[in-house]
This record gives sequence, C-alpha cells and structure tokens, in this order.
Amino acid sequence: MTSPTPRAEFRAPLRIDGADIRLVRLPLLTPFTISSGTMYEKLFPLLTLKSGGLEGYAEGVMDPLPDYLEETVAGALELIRTVFLPQIIGQEFENPQALHRVLQPWRANYMAKATVEMAFWDLWAKSLGLPLKTILGGNGDAVDVGVSLGIGPVEETLERVGIHHEQGYKRIKLKIKPGHDLQLVSAVRAIHPGIHLTADANSAYSLADSTLLARLDDYDLDYVEQPLAWNDIHDHAILQTRMRTPICLDESIRSPEDARKALQTDAARVINIKVGRAGGYANSLQIHDLSAAFSVPVWCGGMLESGIGRAHNIHLSTLPNFSKPGDTSSSSRYFHRDIVEQKLEAVSGRMAVPTAGAGIGVTLDHDFLAHVTTFSESLTA
Repeated sequence: MTSPTPRAEFRAPLRIDGADIRLVRLPLLTPFTISSGTMYEKLFPLLTLKSGGLEGYAEGVMDPLPDYLEETVAGALELIRTVFLPQIIGQEFENPQALHRVLQPWRANYMAKATVEMAFWDLWAKSLGLPLKTILGGNGDAVDVGVSLGIGPVEETLERVGIHHEQGYKRIKLKIKPGHDLQLVSAVRAIHPGIHLTADANSAYSLADSTLLARLDDYDLDYVEQPLAWNDIHDHAILQTRMRTPICLDESIRSPEDARKALQTDAARVINIKVGRAGGYANSLQIHDLSAAFSVPVWCGGMLESGIGRAHNIHLSTLPNFSKPGDTSSSSRYFHRDIVEQKLEAVSGRMAVPTAGAGIGVTLDHDFLAHVTTFSESLTA
C-alpha cells in the first residue's frame, strides 16, 4: 500500500526571497510531566519562508535541553540561522524534494532540518493554491484524535481520563515511569474497561524491566510506546518477544532507515510519526509508506506544538495509513491563547483539517505573536 500520487512536482521553480526566524515563548496552562521532566512553557523557533508575497510557516519541536532527543532550541536556532537559511535564500527549487536534497548531507539534526523543510512545503502548497493535505496525498476533512495525559497523582489522572473520555477523544494515553505504571494503568482500566488505552514511557525502562513491562499485557493496551532507550531499536525487538502488547516506537524513529530496521526486526508493531522529529515530510512520507508495506499502522504524535505545528500534524494525519488516533488534541488544553487566528479544537474526538486558505490553512495572529516573541531576525537574498 502506497500513498496517492503525485506529490507536488509540476510547477515552475519557486524562489525563496527571504525568511523570518523567531524564538517564541508560550506559557502552558498546566505543567506537563513525562518520565524525563516537567515542562512549564513551550519555547520554540518559528520560521517563515517568503516567496513573491507568499509565506510558509513551520515551528521546531526541539526542547531547550536534550532530555527528549539530543537537539536543543539554542543549537537548532543557530544552525537554521547560520547554515541552512544562507544555503537556500535566493535559490530556486523545483519542488520540496529538491530542497530536501540540499539539507540531506548534514548529519542528523532532524528537527532543525524539518523546520526548514516543513515551511517550504507550506509555501509550495500556497504557491499551488492547494491545501497541504492534497499535495501530501491525504484525504478527508477531519481526523481522529486522542489525548496525552502527563504524569500526576493517580486519583487526579482518573478524573482527567473521565473528563476526556466524556469529551469523545478516541484514545487515552497515559505517561508512565518506574514506580508510576502498573498501579495507574490498573486503576484506569478498572474504571474504564472499554476505552482505547495506551501507555508512553518516553524511554524510562531497560530490558532488566522486561518482567514488569510484560505485566502490562493484563490491561489490554492498544500499544506501549517507547519503553526502552531513545536510540535502541535492537532491545525493543527483544522486548517484543517477551510481551504480547504491541510496541510503538517514537524517539527511535528519526529516519526511513530507522523505520526499516525496526520493521524488519519486529521492534515496532506501531510507529509514531512526528514530522518535526523525523526530518520533515520527505522522510515522514517514506516512513508512512514503509510502515504500510509491512502492514504496520502509524499515528501522528505531538510535541505540545502551537497552532502552526498542530496544523502541519493534522494535514499529515490525513494520509491513509494513519489509522490510529493522533495527539493533535485541542489547542485550548495547552494554551490560554495560540499564535494562530483559527481555533484548532477537537469535537467528539475529531479534529477538522484547517481550511483558512491554501497550505496548512491557518494564519498568524501577528499582534499576539509580537507579544510572545523573545528574539527575531529577518534575512533576505
């Protein structure tokens, strides 16, 4: 099974006239805790690429410190400003794949590359007057969404599960860590025996915890996400032989090569595709198609993105193998006010594809963006 074609290949070359790069700081409504720490705000680079009066937008998903993956906001911002943008500003590109090839020689730094590449896809779609989903090969006006609940007291989490289940979210994901796992999952399953439930460890365990992790088989989870090290596909393949619950890989899948190795070794029976983690759309489309060839479902994860990143994720989720609910829940769960003018809100577990114009279908709230921008720089040819 492959995604529909063509994917944005037939038009005149597009020249990148300039770019704006900002550092944006958005306070979170409530702290968000995972196994590696707690976030109180979302700090991210926001990139605008310009061409003939059009603008394409993307945000970086790297964290301030390397506690999810090794990339950081400071390092990515510097790489984008001083290396990537000087390579592409003033240049013409026949399609997004051509720009992808310019960034490809630089090793790793997938999140920084994705920021540039995703902005160009948005710009390209706008130049064609088409929604991004159309040139990606997607279909539909809305996608199924789930919710991710950070680590907190069990009783408080039970209450939050009930609230989000009543709101119609299609899947509930529980963040777990050693000492905060079986009791939590057991309590939720006892009260909600029929809900689609998953657990996400964010690399908190090792193979020495196999016996404990295998006990998750008792709770009918759709999958357990990234239980072992962020860079270890091999041990996940071993762990999968010791438990029935499907393993979903997130942090470990940053390239099509990673996906191929995981699929060939049965290390991943589900894959979480985060376009901002995987180097952009060129890689994400390959991962999507590889997974489909192995009959492995995918879904779109979230990184507490603003409306720009959330819109990108929604469009990506319209591709055919995104058969499990993603993490693109309502923006109002995270922010008092977003940097886009459109309200990206789930209704009964469905998120509408943004349609305010071509591309990703959202527009910047420039007044509020100015208020939450801590650094900005404009570059021209």
